Amino acid sequence: MNERYPQAECALNFHNPFTLTIAVLLSAQTTDVAVNKVTPELFSRWPDPQAMAQARPVDIENVIRTIGFYHVKAKNCVACAQMLLADYGGEVPNTMDDLRRLPGVGRKTANIVLNNAFGIVEGIAVDTHVFRIAHKLRFSPASSDTPDKTERDLLALYPRELWGPINHQWVLFGREVCIARRPHCPECPLNDLCPSATA
Repeated sequence: MNERYPQAECALNFHNPFTLTIAVLLSAQTTDVAVNKVTPELFSRWPDPQAMAQARPVDIENVIRTIGFYHVKAKNCVACAQMLLADYGGEVPNTMDDLRRLPGVGRKTANIVLNNAFGIVEGIAVDTHVFRIAHKLRFSPASSDTPDKTERDLLALYPRELWGPINHQWVLFGREVCIARRPHCPECPLNDLCPSATA
């Protein structure tokens, strides 16, 4: 993966820790492409926690309605901004525990924010691509049926110095080669390692 994707980066457009947090919050169950289509207007209208904390969820809904679960996500955007103001002086915190306190922020989002906004590698962000590929390669057993369990398996398998780029590399790999509905197994560089490979 390091050879194939040496410069893998976050596919979401962001300007700072706050916009990254909101973008990743919005990306749950939605493509990064779809999120990148709505965030320019979203961040031009509410560019920081101070502005977004004053927004009405219905106004945010109108901007993000093309993405999945936009009702809940709009409420989380406002609640997240309000908590940042109330508890963190308007700044995005840089610890796993504090990030996970924010509405709409789970471990995956916190891992991405820590890694991309602060250069802190605390774990591996397990999104749908990483989850699927980890199980396809049997790096994680079927009993690890949640992202958190799958992350624990990967953390035990990979040395810490390799954790940082895994999410971005596997997302690209999942989009280009190991595609969910039609994997390109014959041209896959992991073909000889993959128990699920098809001829």
